[in-house]
Amino acid sequence: MVPAMFVFGDSLIDNGNNNDLPSFAKANYFPYGIDFNGGPTGRFSNGYTMVDEIAELLGLPLIPAYSEASGDQVLHGVNYASAAAGILDITGRNFVSRIPFDQQIRNFQSTLDQITDNLGAVDAADAIARCIFFVGMGSNDYLNNYLMPNYPTRNQYNAQQFADLLVQQYTRQLRTLYNLGARKFVLAGLGRMGCIPSILAQSTVGSCSEEVNQLVLPFNANVKTMMNNLNANLPGARFIYIDVAHLFEDIDLVL
Repeated sequence: MVPAMFVFGDSLIDNGNNNDLPSFAKANYFPYGIDFNGGPTGRFSNGYTMVDEIAELLGLPLIPAYSEASGDQVLHGVNYASAAAGILDITGRNFVSRIPFDQQIRNFQSTLDQITDNLGAVDAADAIARCIFFVGMGSNDYLNNYLMPNYPTRNQYNAQQFADLLVQQYTRQLRTLYNLGARKFVLAGLGRMGCIPSILAQSTVGSCSEEVNQLVLPFNANVKTMMNNLNANLPGARFIYIDVAHLFEDIDLVL
């Protein structure tokens, strides 16, 4: 049913693309990977990431990082995600090197050329149309752009204006993937980022920042509207939304 999965995103699903980059955003050392067979891989996790679990449920092998994928491996999919990457190219520059979403899409085009050479144009197009394209972007555009004091972004845009800017760019990027043959999309919304450790560390009261949690709500709302429009206007496309912000709202987290 699903011959392959192609993954685009940031540190939540990066599985090694930053390992060989001159970047401060790396996870190829302990304690990362302490529960992963073989140890650290570049995943920002003790073990599997969300997309690893999805691949396993689909009966696919673990999807290789673009930096490591070769030969027939790409026929099962490729992971292009890069820690510190954003929808905007300028996002994440504090970490030096990273692979923004636009570059991840260009990397997919290179993979697509390999698949087309292997399968032929007709069979490649048919296979790509049945693949899942998982996209998890946007977190860094807030954490490592809008909320960073060395970026002018917060002075240029209010919350709604910035969400509009992001989703305008996001729409263009997803349409590019569609024009390259992608049809089945899974988009992850932004979680409650006011509760992540880097934000909690700045709290004077030791609790989640509701200001940051509220900040990202216009983005999630815009993404849902965008998806409805794309589903209605792109023939054969199917966009599905993962509401990350509410996946764990009934679980008490002990920090």
